Amino acid sequence: MAEQRKIPRVALPPGTRLDTLAVREGLPPSAWGENSEALFLTSSFVQPDAATAAARFANEEEAFVYSRFTNPTVTMFERRLAALEGTEACIATSSGMSAILLLGMGLLKAGDHVVCSQSVFGATMMLFGREFAKFGVETSFVSQTDAEGWRGAVKPNTRLLFAESPTNPLTEVCDIRALSAIARDAGAWLAVDNCFCSPALQRPVEYGADLVIHSGTKYLDGQGRVIAGAICASEALVNEKFVPVMRSAGMSLSPFNAWVVLKGLETLSIRMKAQGERALAIARWLEAQPGVERVYYPGLASHPQHQLAMVQQSGGGGAVVTFVVACKQGGAPAARKNAFHVIDSTRILSITANLGDTKTTITHPASTSHGRLSEEQRQAAGIVQGMIRVAVGLDDVEDIQADLLRGLATL
Repeated sequence: MAEQRKIPRVALPPGTRLDTLAVREGLPPSAWGENSEALFLTSSFVQPDAATAAARFANEEEAFVYSRFTNPTVTMFERRLAALEGTEACIATSSGMSAILLLGMGLLKAGDHVVCSQSVFGATMMLFGREFAKFGVETSFVSQTDAEGWRGAVKPNTRLLFAESPTNPLTEVCDIRALSAIARDAGAWLAVDNCFCSPALQRPVEYGADLVIHSGTKYLDGQGRVIAGAICASEALVNEKFVPVMRSAGMSLSPFNAWVVLKGLETLSIRMKAQGERALAIARWLEAQPGVERVYYPGLASHPQHQLAMVQQSGGGGAVVTFVVACKQGGAPAARKNAFHVIDSTRILSITANLGDTKTTITHPASTSHGRLSEEQRQAAGIVQGMIRVAVGLDDVEDIQADLLRGLATL
């Protein structure tokens, strides 16, 4: 076997802090000395000779060979996100959902069992509960916040525990350290979707998570421009479990999208701080509105897991606020009508199910992000027809309040 050559790293001093890593980690500049990271739009890479090509395709020498699984721009994004999450490695994917697909294909096989929060994103529930089931993987869905419920659901063949924290849309927070202990006792892995917080607010591996999942489409990009995903984990998991699947299956991130999200990471910390401050102000304001029945936001003292959130989410409560509009009579149909009225009365907020944008977005979870679930599944997750999710961006707080009040004041 040829001597292993390594792709060089940026020479950053030990102990370099998160905000510096967010703008510096990646690959060294090319011979041209560019200050901004280069975008490598190429499908393949020319090799110096046949023997070197053979060694590189056999993984005897680390190099870039084909952009389905090796590309400098994608590698820069992977290294930067891994540094921010505090993991050894990262593998980028074409979307957040493809990251979860890669997670399952890399770690699970027929006969395995998964324990998953019943409050995760709707598509995640469909992937575990329906698609993975086609290949003999069983999933038990449990309460996000009941650690003993997670422990009770574990079976001898349990291989993975999967949670979001906070969840979409109720912002429920799980005790990552407690779930880590349960996974360790079961000989299973713990994966945490960190989409709502990003590493600017929360680093799940510090509380014992083995894997961190991202939809880079959200806060990592931050401006609603591209679709992207990633898994952050140990080098062993990434290289032994995920790279072989990626190389064959090709759910890879395009270099252009990787470059966009890479540049988005440079402003992640300041965006999350500014959007979190606005979200807290909106959440407090909503609690005082007569047209609002309940507000869900981890930064509020009224949130059931507020204290836990303030420990795990050291950077704050995040930027997603969910609330339920008041409905005195008429049941679910009337509640849905009231929610639609509030949404349709806005003039500034963007009516879209995406989140993490600098533009504030508003959506009705029961009919959009969780619309494919059964009513029984929505009820189990606490998603009611009167619920509205607001992903607070960088709009002026008073403008957001005025936009919401147009509908709330006329219920």
